[in-house]
Amino acid sequence: MKILKFGGTSVGNAQRFKGVAGIIGKAGKNLVVLSAMSGTTNTLAEIAGYLYNRNLEGARDTIAALEKKYLNVINDLYAKEASKEKARAYVQAIFRELVSYTKELFGDVQERLVLAQGELLSSYLLATYLEEQGVNVKLLPALSFMRIDAQGEPDMDFIRLSLTKLLEEEADVYLTQGYICVNAREEVDNLKRGGSDYTACIVGAAIGAEEIQIWTDIDGMHNNDPRMVENTSAVRHLHFDEAAELAYFGAKILHPTCITPARYANVPVRLLNTMEPEAPGTLIDNNQDSGSIKAVAAKDNIVAIKIKSSRMLMAHGFLRRVFEIFESYRTSIDMICTSEVGVSLTIDDTRYLSEIVHDLKKYGTVTVDLDMCIICVVGDMCWTNCGYESRVMSALKDIPVRMVSYGGSNYNISILVREEDKAATLRSLSQKLFGE
Repeated sequence: MKILKFGGTSVGNAQRFKGVAGIIGKAGKNLVVLSAMSGTTNTLAEIAGYLYNRNLEGARDTIAALEKKYLNVINDLYAKEASKEKARAYVQAIFRELVSYTKELFGDVQERLVLAQGELLSSYLLATYLEEQGVNVKLLPALSFMRIDAQGEPDMDFIRLSLTKLLEEEADVYLTQGYICVNAREEVDNLKRGGSDYTACIVGAAIGAEEIQIWTDIDGMHNNDPRMVENTSAVRHLHFDEAAELAYFGAKILHPTCITPARYANVPVRLLNTMEPEAPGTLIDNNQDSGSIKAVAAKDNIVAIKIKSSRMLMAHGFLRRVFEIFESYRTSIDMICTSEVGVSLTIDDTRYLSEIVHDLKKYGTVTVDLDMCIICVVGDMCWTNCGYESRVMSALKDIPVRMVSYGGSNYNISILVREEDKAATLRSLSQKLFGE
């Protein structure tokens, strides 16, 4: 059995619902994980904001507008009046519940209930449409099996046992909701990290799926940014570690942590495009393509900080004191390079930049460079493979480079440049690495 996950834009309107149903119909007996319709979760968060602030008029108006959107989708989606009536009854019941929150105290528990409605709505609409098309579909309520523990981690044993029992009932297609779950206090909650992608990977790992398919409207993973580099090509295969590097450094693929369950269960993940369902997409698994460079990604809005001090020379504890400052402000470090008398590092969270710089000045002279960009070259970068680092550096011979990080990972070389040099850097790397 495969897991097919469809994102919000894949079910953004009635026509796209039909497209997803067509993909499901051709795929065979599988389990489908569905996100909320595009824009719904943001609107539900807006409603929750009004309710927190007791702006009841704003909440009611926004609820009414969202309900109208769903009723319009129902009119366009179903051919049979019986299907329309069934879907309308469910949708109207959901929105009556949302309106009821205007009449009571509103807190965190109620907010999570509000945010859960998007996935419940989309999955019911799709299940009803599949039934109309003659598909024997079984709707599996995520709140009956997707449970997280007190630390917010998935309770894999409970999920595995619960899903096994639910899957005993025969169906052509099993359908469930992404993102939502029940926490250790038996309250409705959500998975936060990666949302529905995370659900798909947890479910796939729990049942030992043949493959996890992540369907979006993004054309897989490219070896460079198509907006800045011409003639990019799709990357057909990535190791899980390569995918994590690309995701962290800006590629619009998967949240770096959401694929962890699939990786450890050795279940491959395939990225596919709902607009081009016949395309092979990008396969992510635990197999490494030796001696290959896969892709280049970029991460913007980077700040470089350099601390220079003669007290660092032959001294122990200096780096610890520097890192403790970033820890105290809960600010992560992306790249780091050191010398005998200095350390350069980068951050992408500037909320406490002035406070961090102030504290760092206790230990040396501090220099800050704004508007920087990390370029990440991903592939088989094991240090025993000769020549790859020289190819990267030769491509940068005309680019001012602020920092280079090599050796921290077997899968990437990271280069820090000015944002104004980003496009030129990407084009030069693309030509050198993929054009020759």
